[in-house]
Order: sequence, then structure tokens, then C-alpha cells
Amino acid sequence: MKKLDVIALHIQERLDEKDTVREIAIKSSRAIIRISGSVVHSIHKGEDVTEMMSEALDEAQRLRGLLKEHPELLNSGLVEDAMQELSEAAILLSIYTKDELPSPDELEVPYTAYLLGLADCIGELRRFALEALRAGDTEKATEYLEMMEDFFQVIMRFDYPDALVSIRRKQDIARSLLEKTRGEVAVAVSSKRLADRIRALDDKL
Repeated sequence: MKKLDVIALHIQERLDEKDTVREIAIKSSRAIIRISGSVVHSIHKGEDVTEMMSEALDEAQRLRGLLKEHPELLNSGLVEDAMQELSEAAILLSIYTKDELPSPDELEVPYTAYLLGLADCIGELRRFALEALRAGDTEKATEYLEMMEDFFQVIMRFDYPDALVSIRRKQDIARSLLEKTRGEVAVAVSSKRLADRIRALDDKL
């Protein structure tokens, strides 16, 4: 039975190690989600998010290093959620700063997490469009609507079971947001054209 005790002790040590890593990974993932959310919020306020984005990317790098020997934890719920939020923040920042979209490989995130983050960006683009409409800038709102269309076309290419990527619900939400935004932008553009015509007629009188 001595060998059995040795085997049991080895298993216990490995599980203790994994449990410790898991607890650290949970804290790290929550930090990434919190910072990424702050990045998105600050972008909408027009604030500089360079430092925050760097902090989120650094935390993600530390998390990946921690999980090198425990890759199964990298695909666990909370860690994947963190990588999804990080992807959304990075993609949105690239749109805001008019830079090239970062790829999943550049961000070092799982492809599925990146795809889900891309889908969530459609809602943030709608916010940009509505902000532009409130400012009376229908041209800018139309640009954001076109980006929403582009992102929507991309995410609709992915028709896989939820076991591979849980994107169906996000596709349905994106479709609804897109339809609403199309209608709102169309109304605003029509109203602006009418106002411009009335103004032109007034100028002639």
C-alpha cells in the first residue's frame, strides 16, 4: 500500500498546484475584464486609454505565462471571457484611433474569444453611431453603420455548434441592433435632407 500512498500524494500535489493556479487565474481574468471594460467606457468619453490598454495586455501576457503548464484552464469560462473582453477593447480602440484591426495572433487570444469580442463591438459601434446622430453628424453615423454592416457580415459566416463557439445569440443581438440603427440613421439622413432643402428654398426667397 506504500506505493498507493505515493501515487495519492503525487495526485494531491498536482491538484493543489492546479487549484492555486486556478485561483490566481480567476483574479487575473477579473482584472482583465475590469480594465477592458474601463477602456471601452473611456473610449466613448474620448479619453486617452493607451496606459489602460497596455495594462490589460500586460495582465493577459502574465495570465498566459501562468497557464502554460495548464492549457485546459486557458479555455475555461472566465479566462475565455477575459480574452473576449480584451479583444473587444483592442478592436474598438483600433477603430477609434483609425489603426488597423489587431488580429487574434497579434493579441495572442483564442480565435473564438476574438470572434465573440468582434461580435460585441457591433453594439459599441451602434453607440458611436447614436452619439454622432445626437451631434447632428449623419455622415459619421453612416460610417459607423457601414462598419456595423461589415462586422455583421463577418460574424454571420460562422455557423457552428455552440460546443465550438457560442455565437448564435450574439448574431441574433447584432441583427436586431443593426436593424434599429439602419432605421435611425435612415430617418436622420432623410430629416437632414429635408431641412437642407427647406433652408435652400428660404435662401432663394
